[in-house]
Amino acid sequence: MFQFLGGCVLIAFMWGSNLVERPEKEVFSTENLKMVLPLAMIHTAGNLLTNISLGKVAVSFTHTIKAMEPFFSVLFSYLFLGATPSPAVVAALVPVVGGVAMASLAEASFNWIGFGAAMGSNVVFQSRNVFSKKVMAGNKKGVKMDNITLFSVMTLLSAVISLPLAVLVEGVKFTPAALATSGFPLAEMAQRVFITAATFHLYQQVSYMILQQVTPVTHSVGNCVKRVVVIASSVLFFRNPVSPMNLAGTCIALAGVFAYSQVAKKGGAKSDGGKKSGGGAYTDQFRRITGLVNLKDN
Repeated sequence: MFQFLGGCVLIAFMWGSNLVERPEKEVFSTENLKMVLPLAMIHTAGNLLTNISLGKVAVSFTHTIKAMEPFFSVLFSYLFLGATPSPAVVAALVPVVGGVAMASLAEASFNWIGFGAAMGSNVVFQSRNVFSKKVMAGNKKGVKMDNITLFSVMTLLSAVISLPLAVLVEGVKFTPAALATSGFPLAEMAQRVFITAATFHLYQQVSYMILQQVTPVTHSVGNCVKRVVVIASSVLFFRNPVSPMNLAGTCIALAGVFAYSQVAKKGGAKSDGGKKSGGGAYTDQFRRITGLVNLKDN
């Protein structure tokens, strides 16, 4: 809930300071919000499942499981976008699945809740990415949203969805009296919540910027490469025990991701017609600040 609310604050700041173009009023029409609401519900569920997994198993193990994203992305792209993978692509994904299985068998912190939540987040996030591509293309009424606008609307709706859930399930833990008796420094908690909310929103926004430029499968591969850094840094920071079999499984899974990227570069997977989308509703001020001067609007 705090992550989504923090995102809402950042969205308001970006719209108010003209870092990004403010969306047209049609974007907030009842019909358009009904179209985005299922995406927001999927987005909320995916982040909830990820946090559940992080709370139950080691960070490195969660991200090892989430290295299976390309498998689900290929599956959903085939089912919903008609993108047919070649035998080379399927072969490249075999070590990804096998490596995750090896790492799971040797994981010291393994439990079914953490494993199932991470696997569920794979399914949820890849279906979100596939359907987001369709929404970015526009609907029958001609309402077309760039990646920034779509993710902003999703974040606003996710905050609305998560607020009653958080209050109903564990809201009592956030009362002043509960915080005072917990012994946890309130100032430190506020600082961590702010950093978490800001980095969470900015990471996901950049992810959507990339998603509009590439296919969902290519997006998932880039996401997996990121996990090399996450897994290595979490092991060093948290000092999680890593067995040789666990390390081997992780390396095999990530090697499979690299193999897939090489196959994809050679045209092993059919994309969505070879069309490239624009960069989104970026203003000149945003381009100057970020240095992304070559980004193009839709």
